Amino acid sequence: MANDDIWILGINMTKFGKHPTLDSVDLAAEATLAALADGGVTMKDMGVIASGNLMGAAAGIGQQLQKQVGQTGIPVYNVANACATGATAIRTVIMAIKAGETDMGLAVGVEKLSGAGMLGAGFGAAKSDEWTRTGRYGAVSGLEGKLGTDMMPGVFAQVGMEYGHKYGGTSFELFARISEKNHKNSTLNPLAAIQKDMSVEQIMAEPMIAYPNTRAMCSANSDGAAAAVIVSGERLRKLSLEQQKRAVKISASVLTTDPWEEACQILPNVNTLTRNAATIAYEQAGVGPEDLDLVELHDCFATAELVHYDNLMLCGEGDAVDFFESGATTRTGSTPVNVSGGLESKGHPIAATGIANVWEIAHHLRGEAGDRQIEGAKVGLAHVIGLGSACGVHILEKSGL
Repeated sequence: MANDDIWILGINMTKFGKHPTLDSVDLAAEATLAALADGGVTMKDMGVIASGNLMGAAAGIGQQLQKQVGQTGIPVYNVANACATGATAIRTVIMAIKAGETDMGLAVGVEKLSGAGMLGAGFGAAKSDEWTRTGRYGAVSGLEGKLGTDMMPGVFAQVGMEYGHKYGGTSFELFARISEKNHKNSTLNPLAAIQKDMSVEQIMAEPMIAYPNTRAMCSANSDGAAAAVIVSGERLRKLSLEQQKRAVKISASVLTTDPWEEACQILPNVNTLTRNAATIAYEQAGVGPEDLDLVELHDCFATAELVHYDNLMLCGEGDAVDFFESGATTRTGSTPVNVSGGLESKGHPIAATGIANVWEIAHHLRGEAGDRQIEGAKVGLAHVIGLGSACGVHILEKSGL
């Protein structure tokens, strides 16, 4: 391991789902203490904390967490970056280590979302045809429901339909089959919010949220937290051989936003920033899509999973349907995708998701994923995208020891 290598020393997540007796600090503390124990270190070893929380972004969750697990006076960065919040927390710790400010730090993401309903519902909706000239948009009326929608089910439904219109081959049943794969995977994940095998017929019969996504094809709002202890290669070499063997190398850490482009101002472009992030990540890691043994991608909706096969270059441009039909994305396929059950089953406590996706990959690279283990896994990719927009991609590699 080189001096400038970055490694995950310890990582863990809570069970996602409903936790009515625990608040955000309790959940963050549970994940933090588990990650520290997993890495064989304590809060005294941490030189920085990056704490992600979206719904309580102004609450200083990192400082509240310290009061519960141990205050040592170290800097805390509270981050909020839509669904990429957890990935941003990891990236923040990595940057602090690479800057030489510390050699070990903690990234945490936590959210309380069970029972939250449809996120963004009614946001910006026009309540009448009359309005007052005020704020950033001046005399412009609310656009929701008049010129499309900025609610996530509608946005990603349209993204999937647009892909099918451009390349062909999509159908209501195809998207349901993608969801079926993920629900089947969830039955092997004890930490998933929903552990239920569902048939294509059951999925298609669920209440329609935004065609072609039924309720079973949408990410499940849930409570949960995840945390990771990140360490420099130089510090890792001073730890025990067992700690070194279980450490997982972060061979690429990338965060992107939208580039300038001539584009529609109504429908966000979820494709370009993901493709840009993946391109940079493959170059950083010195690997290609063909080298990946598994992928955890941001399937906030079944339609999103399909388009991200293409955006992450797991297949050729326009070939996402054929890629799925080949069986490549199943647990026994050439590129297993979302073996955790994905956001549709595992759940989506927004700020925790980016770290939880990394946890899933790390779990397999360590050979500790139990019944859902991808045998021989050595390289994996974790992806999240938050509209606003931000995309985080991390490529992880198994320790060579």
